[in-house]
Amino acid sequence: MDLRDVADRVLHNLVGQDLQSDLLHLREPCIVVAYDLTPSQTATLDRRLVMGFATEQGSETSHTAILARSLQIPAVTGLADAIPHVRTGDAALLDGFGGQLVVDPTDQTLYEYGQLEQRQRALQGRLRELRAEPATTRDGLHVVLSANIEGPQEIADVLDRGAEGVGLLRTEYLFLNRRTPPDEEEQLQAYREVASALTPAPVIIRTLDLGGDKMPEDAGPPEERNPFLGWRAIRICLQQRELFRAQLRAILRASAFGNVKLMYPMISGIEELLQANALLDECRDELRAEGHAYNESMEIGAMIEIPSAVMVADALARRVRFFSIGTNDLIQYALAVDRLNPRIAHLYDPTHPGVVRLIKQTMDTAHAHGLWCGVCGEMAGEPVLTPLLVGLGADELSTAPGRVPGVKFVIRRLAHSEAQALADFALRCEDSEEILARCQALTRAVAPGLFEG
Repeated sequence: MDLRDVADRVLHNLVGQDLQSDLLHLREPCIVVAYDLTPSQTATLDRRLVMGFATEQGSETSHTAILARSLQIPAVTGLADAIPHVRTGDAALLDGFGGQLVVDPTDQTLYEYGQLEQRQRALQGRLRELRAEPATTRDGLHVVLSANIEGPQEIADVLDRGAEGVGLLRTEYLFLNRRTPPDEEEQLQAYREVASALTPAPVIIRTLDLGGDKMPEDAGPPEERNPFLGWRAIRICLQQRELFRAQLRAILRASAFGNVKLMYPMISGIEELLQANALLDECRDELRAEGHAYNESMEIGAMIEIPSAVMVADALARRVRFFSIGTNDLIQYALAVDRLNPRIAHLYDPTHPGVVRLIKQTMDTAHAHGLWCGVCGEMAGEPVLTPLLVGLGADELSTAPGRVPGVKFVIRRLAHSEAQALADFALRCEDSEEILARCQALTRAVAPGLFEG
């Protein structure tokens, strides 16, 4: 998808034409309707002008949708055949909650959605009152509640929404929409700004997760048939060692300015972890010799998002300080479901018994080795699934800043014993719909106010 984007830009530059789909030239507030948007295009959307967007392709767990939630832009993805039914200048209403695009809405429809908007604003007002409150269950279990962000521009959102730090700083967005990668100093400035602003709260910096549907302007390899199974994340970094070295050095140096932790994505086995840690040790030696300050005891963690990593989690746990479960890819790989394909979006199932057991196995392995285990995928931001994750043993949940208050609302009204009973049921159950129904029933019982809107 991003490679087609790059090709279009190159061709239009060669012939001296503006790219018609370039969203940087919008002049008035609008809803963008497109066949698809790349993560790089979404990252450049002007929130003052783009009131929301709808795409025919994608799903709610695509990086484009994830980025939209982070930017707090209403979005509907996988809306098949939307383009033939709209024209530039049409009046439209975008329902990001229900996943609908209403063209030429009637007065009655506008009234109904106006009522919905009022209820949502009232709910958000109640949630804001929890900003300074801890994410602690009724019976005293504290769950660390963190935010997933793209960079320094979201620091205010982290603080405003009451997160306890950053559980996932996505660094790849420093590399998109540009022709050359950022050097060590530019990266250091971005990482240091976040770490300094949030200290003493932790900031977990994920190393590059390029590939899949996120490729930079100077993407070298040809288009891949199965990009999510191809050249991405840690695989790119271990082959592009100077690129990786610059990032590792920048993260190490940023650790001198706050509670920085480092996390590797897409670890499939011990070999990748050993290679990454060996290069990190080289960078430590270089910085020490050069006189640069860094935190010698910075925590190193691994994302668990490939089933093979779950199978060898015992070996990985002996070489890291924490795990963070990336549920988006873990579900995709475990169920063989392309999470960008709207035709099979209904098969992407977070409460599939196999997925529940993979999550439980990972958490149990971490705890057996004295590690903490978080969840930083989209499951962590779904209030309906919060009791399940808490019951399975999550020590931390990290989600888009805008989703933090809703998750906290549920945790504070939940008893850990209730969550454990739900998890025990889910681990015995053979039917994902039954698991989801039990999750919904418990969440609505303990936090009915969250669903009034």
